Amino acid sequence: MKFSLNGSVTHETFDALGAVRVLDYRKHRVLTFDSVFEQSKIARKKPWLPVHEYNRAMLLPLVFHEPAHATVLGVGGGVMISALHHMLPACRIHGVELRRAVAEVAHEFFAMPDDERVRITISDARPALQKMAPGSTDLILADLYNADRMSPAQAHRRFVDQCHQALSNEGWLALNFHLAPARDGTLMRHLARLFPEVFLYRTKTNNFVIYAGKQPVTIPPPNDPGLEALEKQLPIGWAGLVEKLMPQSRQTAREEETPA
Repeated sequence: MKFSLNGSVTHETFDALGAVRVLDYRKHRVLTFDSVFEQSKIARKKPWLPVHEYNRAMLLPLVFHEPAHATVLGVGGGVMISALHHMLPACRIHGVELRRAVAEVAHEFFAMPDDERVRITISDARPALQKMAPGSTDLILADLYNADRMSPAQAHRRFVDQCHQALSNEGWLALNFHLAPARDGTLMRHLARLFPEVFLYRTKTNNFVIYAGKQPVTIPPPNDPGLEALEKQLPIGWAGLVEKLMPQSRQTAREEETPA
């Protein structure tokens, strides 16, 4: 997300790909690579609670299936890992991060969990996916960005194929996109061929999250007890998030529209 960042610099380090900076504000802490784009943002008193809308939206697959194993591609400040770790006590989490310096900063400054349930691999996402056993994960959250743009790998059919192979039969894929994908474009058509369910979510700042699920689902109404239970686990406004889901396939029906 793009802002003019002027917080207090708490930490700064450099690697072969450039700067990794931690900025502090009164209530929040931000990870940035260029002091223009917020790569990650946490509430300093609740680091497990996602701040950005797109981070919250990326968790929507949990409405349809609770993962026993989750994979996060692009760890950043560890926001997704912290949220999953807090919300799902039995879930094992595998984070893949290209830059070791970023993973170290996530642990030291963003309270990313470091226990037996969390495993971090320093690697490009594509070879890491290739090494994963077929059907070995229930959820893949892909947020692959450099300092100012999304990694083009995330939009490639081969990347989607690798994710599909790694996902279990109940699995879900969520992709953070900086632009709206064309509904009849190569990516969306390929997703529709592989997955019976495809959704799109648009944030207030015009980020887009694409979801692809291996099983047909019904979108619950805002007053669904399941959403209320999720809200108690992680208070991010699940009902409002679900209302913004836009079905991109013919499989989906909203529960309130389903005939009795």
